[in-house]
Amino acid sequence: MPASPKPPSRWYEHKIPPPVIDFAVGALMWALARGVPSAQLWPAQPWSVTTVVGLSIALAGGGFALAGALAFRRARTTVNPLSPHRASALVTNGIYRFTRNPMYLGMLLVLAGWAVYLGNAVAFVGLPLFVAVLNALQIKPEERILRERFGEHFTRYAGRVRRWM
Repeated sequence: MPASPKPPSRWYEHKIPPPVIDFAVGALMWALARGVPSAQLWPAQPWSVTTVVGLSIALAGGGFALAGALAFRRARTTVNPLSPHRASALVTNGIYRFTRNPMYLGMLLVLAGWAVYLGNAVAFVGLPLFVAVLNALQIKPEERILRERFGEHFTRYAGRVRRWM
C-alpha cells in the first residue's frame, strides 16, 4: 500500500522567527495600553511592586527559554526555529519533560511580565494572541515535521507532555 501523501507545506510556515513575533506582539501590547488609557489597572512606575513582579515573570521566562536552548545544544540539534526539518534529535529530557516548547513558553512569560508592567487590561490581549499565532505559524508545522521525522517516538512524547505547560 503506498504511503499517504505528505500534506503540502504552507507558504507562511516557519517564515517569521518567533522572537520577531514576540517583539511584534509586545509592541502591539504597548500600543494598546497607550491607546486605551481607561483600561489602566495600575500605574506603570519604575521599581514599583508591579514592576518587580513583571520583571520576575519575564526573568523566569528567560530561564525557561535558556533551559530549552541549552538542552538543544547538549543534544547537538538545531535551535533554529525556521529549520525544524534539520532536527537531528528529539529532546525529551530536562525542561522538555514538562513542556514541549520551553523556548516559546519563555517568550510568553516575557510577554506576561511586560503586560504586568504595562498594567493595562487590553495589553493582556497580547498573550492569547501570541499563543494563537505561534501555534498556527510555528508549533503545529513543527509538530507535523517532528512526527514525520521521529514517528511513534514523537507521538508518545506528545501524548505525555503538554504543548505549552
